[in-house]
Amino acid sequence: MGSQRTAGQFARAIVARLFVASMFVLPVLAGAAAHHGWSWADADQIELKGTIRDIYIGPPHPTLDIETASDGVWRVELGNPRQTERAGFVESSAKVGDEIVAIGNRSQDAGEKRMKAVRITVGGKTYDIYPERIRTN
Repeated sequence: MGSQRTAGQFARAIVARLFVASMFVLPVLAGAAAHHGWSWADADQIELKGTIRDIYIGPPHPTLDIETASDGVWRVELGNPRQTERAGFVESSAKVGDEIVAIGNRSQDAGEKRMKAVRITVGGKTYDIYPERIRTN
């Protein structure tokens, strides 16, 4: 009988466990919500031409650092790893030093050189990362 809990003790134990679990889950969810989406990006699309200075293929998003002739180095985010791979862009698709053209939506923060690419072209090959978002004029 000494090991039986009252209803109140049981409820407090459940609340305590939920609280501890939320300490681990909420930061992950908050980070994912802050990172994903297009709300940080400008509605208009721009074109960047330059040279690849760094390539990262991995979660949460593969990125390319592109050095432009007139505006320095930009961080270009691609889709998530699986989406980028489905577009045909894999680790061996480009290397540091390759020329690239990226079309996408730049950050709304004019001081931030960051773009979410919808299409990239490297070595004459085009990769449509977000084909449904490509705006052609």
